[in-house]
Amino acid sequence: MKLSLLLAAMSILCSHAVAVQQTPAQVRFEQGDWELACDNTRTCRAAGYSAEEDARALSVLLTRKAGPGQAVAVTLRLADQGDAGRDDTKAPGVLSMLVDGKPIGNVVLAGADDTGTLSAPQAAALVRAMAGTGKVEWRAGKDAWRLSGKGATAVLLKLDEFQGRLDTRGAIVRTGARGEEAVLPPLPAPVITVASLPKGKLAPPPRERELLAALRQADTDNECQDLAAVGSDNKLSYTALSADSMLVSARCWRGAYNEGTGYWVARRTPPFAPVLVTAGATDFDKGVIDAAQKGRGIGDCWATGQWAWDGNAFIHTAAATTGMCRAIAAGGAWQLPTLVSTLRR
Repeated sequence: MKLSLLLAAMSILCSHAVAVQQTPAQVRFEQGDWELACDNTRTCRAAGYSAEEDARALSVLLTRKAGPGQAVAVTLRLADQGDAGRDDTKAPGVLSMLVDGKPIGNVVLAGADDTGTLSAPQAAALVRAMAGTGKVEWRAGKDAWRLSGKGATAVLLKLDEFQGRLDTRGAIVRTGARGEEAVLPPLPAPVITVASLPKGKLAPPPRERELLAALRQADTDNECQDLAAVGSDNKLSYTALSADSMLVSARCWRGAYNEGTGYWVARRTPPFAPVLVTAGATDFDKGVIDAAQKGRGIGDCWATGQWAWDGNAFIHTAAATTGMCRAIAAGGAWQLPTLVSTLRR
């Protein structure tokens, strides 16, 4: 399954004008059986999968930090043997790794997730194979798990481009004679201090109908369709943010296996001037809005987001998916962020 459902879920987790923080470039890219997520620190993660028609499913995660001299770390994960997995046999403890039919050592699987870390030579061999037309597989007895190369070259080229490695000796795909001195350096994750909120419950404003009208008028993109149901099975809720501002929330939509709550920052008295933070949230606690939406019903892929109140605005502090909807693991195979931050209180 492609990322269409997951990206549709992500589209409702976007930050709006109230999130004023400017973040460096990020990238999310998908081609064939591979995908890429590079975050605001310039760390990149590329995930590859077995072909969808393969009986035995697996995924690999390639992680490369920004800056000169950074190696590619590779983690292997077999499909869960539970509800999300397509393989009902017991996972082996050790796999033999082969590149183009030649053995290059074993990979030990450990933990409840059945994951294994490739050695440096194994990781380098996998990267070389996927950057070209090589074939990579892992075997245990008569069983084989094969990594698809469909889309790998395009994804790895995009990784090189994002980190400024094109035409350098450290590039994965388009290598060159240049050294890595000019490769883009890593960036620190922003540190956001979450402001304390006023104590006590906030009562609805005296002119609540006027606020509701302002919310509906501000919904120019029709992101919060359930505003029409406010007053019947949908209610507005209020949290004080400061002496003159409040957080207003209401259910915005319901789907087959997801529900989205909208959050707006508004003045506590007219004119309310509400500004939408997100229409796809799932929780709010102590100044932090969280969102987690399934890409499909079995819950093997998720999109997540987070916004934190710094005393003036809600700052978009996190955005990620757990990878393609490929039945690798309940809850998702990996964490593929495009936005990371450190929260302090």
